[in-house]
Amino acid sequence: MRGIVNKIIEVSFIDGPGSRMAIFLQGCNLDCLYCHNPETKKYCQNCGRCVEQCPDGALTNLDGKVTWDKAICQGCDRCLEVCPHSSTPKTTLWEAGDLVAYILENEVFLDGVTFSGGECTLQADFILEVSKKLKEKSNLTVFVDTNCFLEEEKFLTLCQNIDGIMADLKAFDPVLHRKLTGVANELIFQNLNTASQLGVLYEVRTVLVPGLNDHPQEVKKIARFIRELNSYTLLKLIPFRNYGVKSYLKEAPNLPEEKFFELFEVATEILGSRVYGKYGI
Repeated sequence: MRGIVNKIIEVSFIDGPGSRMAIFLQGCNLDCLYCHNPETKKYCQNCGRCVEQCPDGALTNLDGKVTWDKAICQGCDRCLEVCPHSSTPKTTLWEAGDLVAYILENEVFLDGVTFSGGECTLQADFILEVSKKLKEKSNLTVFVDTNCFLEEEKFLTLCQNIDGIMADLKAFDPVLHRKLTGVANELIFQNLNTASQLGVLYEVRTVLVPGLNDHPQEVKKIARFIRELNSYTLLKLIPFRNYGVKSYLKEAPNLPEEKFFELFEVATEILGSRVYGKYGI
């Protein structure tokens, strides 16, 4: 079993509880207006546009396939800027066993591993194999950072074989959710319920975007939904920042600090200490 990896952060303290290796898989099934990483959406089409634009000669077109030389690459990301397909030539292909071996080389520094993206559940079978092999050889926990937009049966199997789900809920209102992401949220709510029932819904995160989902009523509905789900899931509120946004809302204003704290208080009145987040983070 092989997985297409966008990047790996060897040690992270923001991708789940404790010290974690964050593994970002390529591919996404949403089209969020505020996407910071549109190059993670699609797989490389080998069109060659990036090859001619690379200033370091780190990209070549060999037999119709774009290849990347990491040793030469200076990380200017010019290839990402010119790609017309929301992709990147800088992915790597990993065998599940090789990735497990790499993780275990760093085990002494880690509490666990978090798969992210893109939308990592598009490669759910790869995650499952890595998780199975990892649990046979270590006590590291496996978390999945996901939008939960996955077929119910596949999502159920995934939840039964990992330790935690970190879920992105873009909006409660279905019309607003479709506007923000291009898809409905009915399936997402079903999967959130499944994760909750299995005891693995670690947290739900919502980015508060000015003029879209930054309304008290929207935050109230999300907080009440989580309160009704269980007594353990956290809610993380994230203020929208346009820094690094490369898609539709790259010129949108940041969420004002006073607005963030107003909405934070709205959620806290419902969920208490289960709400967290910081302005500017």
